[in-house]
Amino acid sequence: GHTFFSIRGMDVSTDNSIVAFGVDTVGRRFYTISFKNLESKEMLADLIPDVTGNFAWANDNKTIFYSKQDPETLRSFQIYRHELGTDPADDPLIYQEDDVTFDSYVWKTKSDRYIIVASTQTLAAEYRFLDADNPTGEFTLFMPRERGHEYSIDHFGDYFYIVSNWDAVNFRLLKTPVTATAQENWEEVIPHREDVLLEGIEIFKDYLVLQERKDGLNQIRIAPWDGGEEHYIDFGEPAYMAYVSTNPEFDTPIVRYMYSSLTTPWSTYDYNMATREQELMKRDEVLGDFDPADYTTERLWATARDGVMVPISLVYKTELMKKDGSNPLLLYAYGSYGASMDATFSSVRLTLLDRGVSYAIAHIRGGQELGRWWYDDGKLLKKKNTFTDFIDCAKYLCDENYTAADKLFAQGGSAGGLLMGAIANMAPEQFKGILAHVPWVDVITTMLDPSIPLTTSEYDEWGDPNVKEYYDYMLSYSPYDQVTAQAYPNMLVTTSLHDSQVQYFEPAKWVAKLRVMKTDDNLLLLKTNMEAGHGGASGRFQRYREYALYYAWIFDLLGITE
Repeated sequence: GHTFFSIRGMDVSTDNSIVAFGVDTVGRRFYTISFKNLESKEMLADLIPDVTGNFAWANDNKTIFYSKQDPETLRSFQIYRHELGTDPADDPLIYQEDDVTFDSYVWKTKSDRYIIVASTQTLAAEYRFLDADNPTGEFTLFMPRERGHEYSIDHFGDYFYIVSNWDAVNFRLLKTPVTATAQENWEEVIPHREDVLLEGIEIFKDYLVLQERKDGLNQIRIAPWDGGEEHYIDFGEPAYMAYVSTNPEFDTPIVRYMYSSLTTPWSTYDYNMATREQELMKRDEVLGDFDPADYTTERLWATARDGVMVPISLVYKTELMKKDGSNPLLLYAYGSYGASMDATFSSVRLTLLDRGVSYAIAHIRGGQELGRWWYDDGKLLKKKNTFTDFIDCAKYLCDENYTAADKLFAQGGSAGGLLMGAIANMAPEQFKGILAHVPWVDVITTMLDPSIPLTTSEYDEWGDPNVKEYYDYMLSYSPYDQVTAQAYPNMLVTTSLHDSQVQYFEPAKWVAKLRVMKTDDNLLLLKTNMEAGHGGASGRFQRYREYALYYAWIFDLLGITE
């Protein structure tokens, strides 16, 4: 019954009797938490409006802790406690994060033993914990925040386990007694490795499962607590994504993980850590006569202008790839916040591949594919590496005859839209067309205004423009500020009226300036979704209409009519 609908944070009480969930019907990411009795099927009268949708149940099955955001900046900074049957207006404030560079949120450990309140920012973290059996008790500080120390915690038995970058740029695993969490009590469990990024852990009664990344690819490592032989799950493809899925049970030899590749639809596996046998539990259905054997995946390495090797994941319809420069290609990237863009399947993408358009992901700096240094080498005063990596990957694909500049398209969204704006200014001749989705393009104006969403929490990602060195550097690549009188590629720019992260007027003013300044007659289109937010249209089928627009635009420019 809504033009937009998003559900978040669905969580069931400890006794499995009540489900809580957050609903947003606008797209601005203000959620209302509702409750449903799973036995009677009735909705409870409790409604908690205008919150983040992040919450955690205490073990009494009637108390939840939830986070609330600043109404203007949208920074999540307050933690409240609510008891079912009481007025949410009277909910007590449990914690408030006053440092505007930090966000705060709440969760419960897998052991169901502790409620955790977290405060995090780009370069630091701080945690407080509370016995989940005592929801009205006082939270205990795990350890004071320390700039440059990033870590996360989980609980098992008598210990907290800590994934930390303390003297470990790629992170390591430590543990400390629950009763003595100060850093001098920390004991190393998994040491730091120069060539492996430790991304996270999953704890079982008899096994420790580690989520790692090496050479740009995910790895899942199985380590028995009793010191038995460790091993890695073998995925058998050159480019893929694999990660540990939802595993609520402690006492089981089964770890559930998700797997996908450019030719393998999203798949859920149950893996027996004792016998090393695995079972495919579910795989996304692909309509039509899809056969993965009809497509080829390649893992390529492009040389950036400073000599760094940048990985590229590529997929194409085998019988249609000529490798003579005649194939069109869509090149995607993100390259910010340390977010790694792994090679995953998309059934929507088949309409490109089946028409001879190849698809590639450039795993550029600013992500974390090759370890923490890959991220550090693509932010702050090194941000331009992100843009030049993408351009160099595009040139590599042309030099190797996978495509040509007059058939090459680029795509990115949000911070990846910043990337699109930057490459449009820096190398417009390299691309036939650019798809920029909810693009963050007015860098200086945004970062100079601390009252709007995300600004204060991102000084360590982009720099503080109140400092001249950062101001000058950010200005030198800000897409809006660097628009000049030159020929630009064909461009399709999309935005949303209720976007909480990149305000709709940023891409609008960017397009307006481009229309005045550009010297070409290429297409420059702006589409504003009047009923959505940062993630675009909601609903089961509306998102496919958006993809249909993107691909129809590409096909039209290529003269593909069937």
